[in-house]
Amino acid sequence: MDTKPIPAINQEHQVDRLLVEKALDLLEASRVPRDEPVPLKDGLELTETMPESGMEASQVLEQMASGVLETSAQLHHPGFMAHMDPPTPSVAWTAALWQAALNQNLLHPDVAPKARLLSERVVTWIAPFFGMGGGHFVPGSTISNLTALWAARELKGVKKVAASKMAHLSVRKAADILGLEYQAMETDRQHRWTPDADSDWNDTAVFLTAGTVATGAIDALNPMPKAPWIHIDAAWAGPMRFSHQHASRLAGIETADSVGFSAHKWMYQPKGAALILFKEAESAHQAMSYGGGYLSAPNIGLIGSAPASALPLAATLLHWGREGLAEHIDSDMAKAERLKNLVDEHPDFELWGPSQTGIVVWKHKTIPASEVRSRLKQAWVSLTDIEGDMWLRSVAANPGADPEFVFQKVLEATKPC
Repeated sequence: MDTKPIPAINQEHQVDRLLVEKALDLLEASRVPRDEPVPLKDGLELTETMPESGMEASQVLEQMASGVLETSAQLHHPGFMAHMDPPTPSVAWTAALWQAALNQNLLHPDVAPKARLLSERVVTWIAPFFGMGGGHFVPGSTISNLTALWAARELKGVKKVAASKMAHLSVRKAADILGLEYQAMETDRQHRWTPDADSDWNDTAVFLTAGTVATGAIDALNPMPKAPWIHIDAAWAGPMRFSHQHASRLAGIETADSVGFSAHKWMYQPKGAALILFKEAESAHQAMSYGGGYLSAPNIGLIGSAPASALPLAATLLHWGREGLAEHIDSDMAKAERLKNLVDEHPDFELWGPSQTGIVVWKHKTIPASEVRSRLKQAWVSLTDIEGDMWLRSVAANPGADPEFVFQKVLEATKPC
């Protein structure tokens, strides 16, 4: 019996080494630190309608480079202490390239058998640091918060959710979607909420924040109130649990029913990588499990088709280990402390409050924060509005940031032109 040879693979879907090398050359050229972390350019110009005919692939990269690479924020810049968006290590984004090329879908074991196992193994690595039994990957903490409250409604019948008034806006979104009554609770002057142990939380999910967006504040995590469900949104500060030096700042997190955090923040991963973890993962997953005739495995949670987001994270953890990850977090915390001390020691500046989780909120005493930022050269900080007062906000998420350099540039921005 004659057998036909395997047909050739379509050339468009082969590995084009020259194209990849060109992409890397363009990327490398864009990485040289600029005077302006985000230059004021028009960016990529595209026609108003879809092109009728295409162009050569290398030309596409050249055209896009000027608008995408050359105008992107330089998260690796020594003067960049602005947002909860870190530069990604090369081992992570090269592993992400594999996922993009393979286009694995975790929904189908026959398409991504090892990728599914890899995702499960990474969850197994991470969950014990939070005292959780398991969980799964989600695209971000907005989804992890919604998933946690969904589980709380299904398993415990909660009808309300109580959260700090400084909690992320995704909490209110989740409450609206799930038909839960939302209660915004008052905080202390440092943006921390301490749930009243004597209050009646009978039908309420208590939602605590570990690292608020504006100031990085941590709600009281220990002792926990008696409630049917306690969720901790540790989107920002969660990875501190991997640090022996700073893990105790989240003491009590292990007693929660669920924890969510974003790996694409303080674990330095590409966007779209977060986790939702449960104390009783099996029962939580069963409560949110759906099937279909074409599925060979249950679809758990909100996400259907899902990429192998664990691939870059697994590569990073294998490369760094827990110690390497902790060294990065400890170094960032030390950078925030150095900046805080510089601000505190200068008579023209003031601090909003303590720096709990690598975020420094500060300002000049007489010059508006927005004006200072508009004058900045070779450095970048963000702004945050606290009760109608604008402050500078510096986030230590860039391993290459230089706090002394940032402070000096801000100081220069306060001088007369």
